[in-house]
Amino acid sequence: MQKVWSMLILSSASIVANTTAYAQTQNQTTTPITSSLPAIKLCQAATHSVWQPLPNLLPNAIDIQADDVELQGTQSAEFNGNVDINTSKMTLQAYSALIDKQQGLLHASGPLEYQDKFTQVYSAGLFANLNENAIQLLGADYQLSNQMGHGGAEKLSINENGLSLENSTFTTCPGETPFWQIEADSIELSADNGWGETKNTVLKIMDVPVVYIPYFTFPIDDRRKSGLLPPTISPSSKYGLELVAPFYWNIAPNYDATITPRYMSNKGLQLISEFRYLTEQHQGLLAFEYLGNDKSEDNLDERYLVHFRQSSDLDPKWRASFDMTNISDDNYLTDLESNYANTTDTQLQRTALLSYLGDDWRVNLKLQNFEVLGDHKEAYAAIPQLSFTRKVNVAQGLQWDLSGEFAHFQNDTLVIDSASRVHLEPKLAYRIDDYAWTFLAETSLLHTYYEQNGDLTGTQFDEEVTRTVPKVRLYSKLNFERDTNLFVENGTQTLEPQLQYLYTPKRDQSNIGLYDTTRLQDDFFGLFRDKRFSSVDRIAEANQFTLGATTRVFNTKNDEVFNFSFGQIFYLNESVKPSQLSYSDTLDETNYNALLAAETMWHWHRRWYLGAGVQYDTDGQSVVQSHVTLDYKGDSNQLVQLNHRYVNDVSGYTIDQVGVFASMPISDSWQVVASYHRDLEARRSIESFFGLQYESCCFAIQITGRRQIETDLNSSIGQEDAIFNSSIGFNFVLKGLGSNTRSDVQNLLKRGIFAYRRPYFLNN
Repeated sequence: MQKVWSMLILSSASIVANTTAYAQTQNQTTTPITSSLPAIKLCQAATHSVWQPLPNLLPNAIDIQADDVELQGTQSAEFNGNVDINTSKMTLQAYSALIDKQQGLLHASGPLEYQDKFTQVYSAGLFANLNENAIQLLGADYQLSNQMGHGGAEKLSINENGLSLENSTFTTCPGETPFWQIEADSIELSADNGWGETKNTVLKIMDVPVVYIPYFTFPIDDRRKSGLLPPTISPSSKYGLELVAPFYWNIAPNYDATITPRYMSNKGLQLISEFRYLTEQHQGLLAFEYLGNDKSEDNLDERYLVHFRQSSDLDPKWRASFDMTNISDDNYLTDLESNYANTTDTQLQRTALLSYLGDDWRVNLKLQNFEVLGDHKEAYAAIPQLSFTRKVNVAQGLQWDLSGEFAHFQNDTLVIDSASRVHLEPKLAYRIDDYAWTFLAETSLLHTYYEQNGDLTGTQFDEEVTRTVPKVRLYSKLNFERDTNLFVENGTQTLEPQLQYLYTPKRDQSNIGLYDTTRLQDDFFGLFRDKRFSSVDRIAEANQFTLGATTRVFNTKNDEVFNFSFGQIFYLNESVKPSQLSYSDTLDETNYNALLAAETMWHWHRRWYLGAGVQYDTDGQSVVQSHVTLDYKGDSNQLVQLNHRYVNDVSGYTIDQVGVFASMPISDSWQVVASYHRDLEARRSIESFFGLQYESCCFAIQITGRRQIETDLNSSIGQEDAIFNSSIGFNFVLKGLGSNTRSDVQNLLKRGIFAYRRPYFLNN
């Protein structure tokens, strides 16, 4: 027989508004409550279902079901046998229970099971003050809902903020014998802030006491809180024993900082700090790295790096950004490395930009400076550089553009120590875009005035230069489409032939300095540009046709599985070939005549991807540049990438390098990553890396080894007596204490001279 008692407790907790009792015959037996926790599957938060209140239960009502109920007057009742108590905030199953309605008190004896939205508890007894929503359980085993955290406690108290545990344990490891757990006099688990707080704590690993900690905090969900992050240990031939121990400071929801002491036995103690902020209009980062005394560099004083960047949305039309990095000496990055610049960078950029984005106008005000590292030619600072663009639609397909710029350049170490440049470029363009074809005809006039200052006696430079160059460009593309079974069944193939004519007359520009102009990349897409150089210090003579085509294959899902692009420039007279343009020699770049360029991608299987490209000098009959990458991306972090790149001339040296990246799971918990790069020209390795990771749901270990060539910005890249740095790294994380996120083995492949890059194509 089972009896049901339902009541609504008012704020005074002294009146029962509705009381009913009825008997119902039951032929089924009930399942006894056990005091042990249910089995937890590997790396799943909890096996029990998410708790939900009883449907149609009023907010302040209590629904009680039991095999037997005995009323003790009008203010209390005792329930026995399969007691099931439900409120809007919890569910309780017990052997017996006693409720005092007048005082709002509940006593229950077990074994019993308690569950709410935060916790599931198995206990021997329970006492609750329903008026104050305070609950205490004795001899409790608890499991946090939707999380791995669980443990036991001599006394467990539940309130609206979370749990309070006395003489308790906590771990995120599954099973009855966890790999690690903490034992503490008291543990506070707060559901509001997502963190735990312990006092008089002993950390045990494999049931062996490891360390005593009077007080510390740890995460129980993904929210941020101040505290120590997992340290890393890595001995190397360059740094000696390296120990990095970061501390995270959660200042506010939109402000935080990381302070990282970095000890290197061969160099000393370095302090690395980072401050981040985010507001409605601004987001930015300020970083500072400082090494007071480098023991391996007696000739250097203090070494430091300062990095600051910010982007701002001032209003819908105004944007601002700032990016600055400053270091104490040229070899700081190659000696000490940093997250704020690459070890292979030869210059540091400092830029402040203010932009206006109007309906017709776009205006940029930029201040830019470069710090050149190593034995390289100094660059000019642009202070300021004001540029603008205005586009007006004159008629259907007809557009008039006006762009211009004023820039002032400074560099006291060069022949021309300062220069001012004014450039205006009106353009008239007619464009037709149709599904089957595209046509563009445009003509522009490039007018530039220079005022150059410095000791120009005996040089080819003039103090004042005025240059006016017209330019004409005609471009057209056709779009063909057909059904195909090439590479795929029932696919679609497109053919996109392109033709461009470009004319720019010859102008003598040897009397103009080079301030912010470099040679642009000569790949397939570069063949159809209307210029060969960035900026306007050099405007290349042109009288040429560019002929090219692209074919693509799509499957039935409209995914692009293959493309091939092929193009070449045909010069109409010898004088416009790059090798004949003597003024471009000042750019310290090798020139090639009739460049042929091709690019291809083949994604024949969802796991396989092939990408390649080549640039070929048809006059010299030699390969200028080439690259090829073959990728395999399987399930469970399976990754293999083979790559090769070739450049026939970089500052007088040939680059011919081959590399491989690999990431392979051995099992659900073990993962191996590796990479190797070799210089085929110098016949030596450049970088090799090996990493082994074990990861379970309660801890992770990473062991890495790396050997890579050291970069010296003051030495030639072709140095035969290259110095290598060998290092071993070790990282150990107790999940639930240091981190709740999975370790990403692919992050290991993003560090070093050569970083793994996932292939990009439109179907990503």
